[in-house]
Amino acid sequence: MIFQILKPLILILFVVFTTDNAFAVRLKIATLSPEGSMWMEKMNKGADMVAQKTDNRVTFKFYPGGVMGNDKTVLQKIRIGQLQGGAVVAGSLSQFFPANQIYAQPLKFKNLEEVDYVRKYIDQSVIDGLDNAGFVTFGLIGGGFAYIMSQNPIETVQDLRNQKVWIPDNDKISQDSIKSFGVTPIPLSIADVRTGLQTGLINTVATSPVGAVVLQWHTQIKYITDIPLIYLHAVLAVDKEAFLKIAEPDRKIVTQIMTKALNEIDVQNREDDINAIQALKNRGITFITPSRDALGEWQEIAGIASEKMVKSGILPKAMVDQLDTHLADFHSNAQIKNDQ
Repeated sequence: MIFQILKPLILILFVVFTTDNAFAVRLKIATLSPEGSMWMEKMNKGADMVAQKTDNRVTFKFYPGGVMGNDKTVLQKIRIGQLQGGAVVAGSLSQFFPANQIYAQPLKFKNLEEVDYVRKYIDQSVIDGLDNAGFVTFGLIGGGFAYIMSQNPIETVQDLRNQKVWIPDNDKISQDSIKSFGVTPIPLSIADVRTGLQTGLINTVATSPVGAVVLQWHTQIKYITDIPLIYLHAVLAVDKEAFLKIAEPDRKIVTQIMTKALNEIDVQNREDDINAIQALKNRGITFITPSRDALGEWQEIAGIASEKMVKSGILPKAMVDQLDTHLADFHSNAQIKNDQ
């Protein structure tokens, strides 16, 4: 008799619990960022909040420190469903959306103020392009400028041509860009760079100051060419198909929380990069400022490289023109302020 009374309630609870479980999604995310790093701290904090706000209907499982392999391997694992996403550098996604590298035009920017102004207008186009390519992101994470770091002094383009220069093995756009300087680069995964520097396979890299410190590459270099070669950024890219399995209300929660978390990383990266520059100087690494003539040659070849990116179809002309327009606006506004 009691069972007959409770039977409808049991059935209702069964339906409720199985329905909730049916909508539960776990996103497995890989990253090269080591456990305990600022990146992992911010992402874990965001993930905990997502789990709390969704009653564990959406959870994250992070694989830090490159345990899932380099960016190329991570993207392969996303493709077969072993992972649902990765925190990767922009160049890794250029095969899916080449214009993701719009900021990687060499020597396009002179300072971070220019970058900040342009990003207000261009970031969303990059985010939308990656979305159309099948990746949901939560904003771009600035990585600062990449500088040429080497074991031998480099002031001129000819100096660079005489070096063994590393390039990421899964970033064809950067490979084509560096070739414009008359360099035949040596492609390696990020995980193999430090060993490559130690063994002499390579003697020159391009990365941000904070990247050099975090990855311990700074222990193997003696010189930094003090020109902002390219602007770097990264993204937390989640497979769109996997993301759409999350119920729509929960997708909004995930987007709101993780966008805030990644924005905090973006801001913190700026401060960490400044501190890293000082750390490199304190270590005794020599910063080389090219002469005016040498800088002119760097800029001339960089301009040719950017033109090739457009002519080859790698970067859409309309998007590049838009960036250049905003950059010109920045300079115009700065000039007006100076004249006042």
